[in-house]
Parts: sequence; structure tokens; C-alpha cells
Amino acid sequence: MATASTAKRCLALVAVVALLASCAAGPRPHPPSAVPDTPTARPVAPDPRVGALFLGGSDRHICTGAALASAGEDLILTAAHCLGAGVEADFVPGFDGGSSPPEAWRVDAVFLDPRWISGFDPMADYAVARVSRDDDDRLHSVTGGGLRVGAAPAVGDEITVLGYPAGAGGPTACRAAAAPARQGFPALHCAGVVDGFSGAPWISGSTVTGLVGGLDGGGCAEELSFSPPFDAAVAALVARAEAGGPGDEAPDQFDDGCD
Repeated sequence: MATASTAKRCLALVAVVALLASCAAGPRPHPPSAVPDTPTARPVAPDPRVGALFLGGSDRHICTGAALASAGEDLILTAAHCLGAGVEADFVPGFDGGSSPPEAWRVDAVFLDPRWISGFDPMADYAVARVSRDDDDRLHSVTGGGLRVGAAPAVGDEITVLGYPAGAGGPTACRAAAAPARQGFPALHCAGVVDGFSGAPWISGSTVTGLVGGLDGGGCAEELSFSPPFDAAVAALVARAEAGGPGDEAPDQFDDGCD
């Protein structure tokens, strides 16, 4: 990779070509989890509300996103570090891992917390994006609706994280109880949360309470994931995106700090 290696992020916008080659190679091995009986992500049927993000016109997905409940039926949520200046991004909801992805929804505008724009604050590692398709179909025509944004989970709350391991396959998912936060970042012990899970939603019913991102870009080890804390700032960002104004200029470089 052009910057640092990582288990979740798989994103170095300064060198998209190098990124795609790195992600294609799969995750690096990591030390075993220190938590006994850690659940493991396993292949699941696609959820139409969750999809794969393809960057730079590649046919290999390297991040995950989720459709949001919105009046315009055109918003998705992902990690801020998955979207950067000048990099084309396409969202395929409910992608089943087929060799020929169906027509994607194009990311037209990205909405970011000012803390991310000014200094890559991991507390603000979330983005809302407005998407469209040439045939003018609304995103909800395929997803059947979207997830509503809720508050960060309390310790012990059951969470399902669903994401797309980097490459060309379908989704995997893991269900576990929210662990105590670290440095203010909600945590989740699930093995197998690897390259490509950046932006993967933490789902409770029809609510998204977090996403893979935040501290160390979501975590440097595949058995421990983090989320930026969902609070009023996330709700305000969704409201700004729903208002239909112009998006923000995303930064073009990010380093998660993982070795």
C-alpha cells in the first residue's frame, strides 16, 4: 500500500492503483484475539440496504456502505476515509459477489464533518453521500428503504456488523455484544472483520448505531473493530445532506497509523 497497512481500511487515496493491488492480496495475518469465544464473521445472504463500494472505476470492492432512510431516497453512509478528492466511487446495494455487478449508483456529493476535513479526526470518521443513477431510479427502489441513524450502542447491546471483504465476493456478517469503549470509541469483538469492512454498518433492527471506522481506521486487528461515536453530530450531517445543498471537498490522503 502507498501508506500504512491495515486490517479494515484498505484505502490510500494517493495511490488507488497500488491500493487495489494491495486489497486484492487479502488481509495480513493478525495475532489471535485475547477475548475467549470471539464470534467470527461468516458468509451471509446480501442485505439490500447494505452494499459494496467500488473506487476508481475498479471492478473490485474495497469499502462498504449502507442506504439511509431519507426523503430523497438517495443517501448512503460509509466511513469518511473511504471517500477522497478526485476518486470516483460507485455503490452497489445488495451485491451478491457476481462477476458482473449490476449498474451502480454513482456518488455525486460527499458530506463530511468539519473535524474530518480539517484534520482527519477519527471521532468524525463518517460520511454521508448522495447517489444517483443514469436511469433516475431512486436507491430505495432496490433497497426497499434505508437504515435510520441512532445513538452509539451501550455496552452489551447486540450488534450485527455486515460488510464486504475486499475483492470480488459477497458479504459476511458477525453478531456480537458491544464491548466497552476504548479512548471514547465504541468497540466490537468479531473475528474476520478484514480489509473492505471500512464503512460497514453496525445494525440493530432498522437502526445503524455505528460503522467500522474511527480509531486506527476501524482497528488494526481483524478481531477487534471500532466505530466513531454516533451522536448529534452524525444526525446533523444527515440533515445537511437531506437539505440538498452542495457537498464538501474531501481530503485526498489518510493514514490509519497501523503498522
